[in-house]
Amino acid sequence: MRPTKCRYIDLDPSVTIFKPRGIPSIRLEEIRLTLDELEAIRLADLLGLHHAKGGEKMGISRATFGRILERARHKVAMALIEGKMLRFQGGEVVNGVGPP
Repeated sequence: MRPTKCRYIDLDPSVTIFKPRGIPSIRLEEIRLTLDELEAIRLADLLGLHHAKGGEKMGISRATFGRILERARHKVAMALIEGKMLRFQGGEVVNGVGPP
């Protein structure tokens, strides 16, 4: 298996948990959304960037960006539909504006 390449992100989320209202965290199953997955959602779904441009901003290939985005969307959908808690943390990331 190839080593994971660091991904560049341009966010530092002040919110680290997203959960259904009215249910204590202790009673919820947790899904971890890595910071590179969160960044892929931000670039593609919030900013409307195509995979090639999103991958360029993160310093990864278009195909890798697509895989990260697919994994992230699956996790978000699971949390929304099944009422689970999302925790934003971790991943092989470098916080900054993109590759040199």
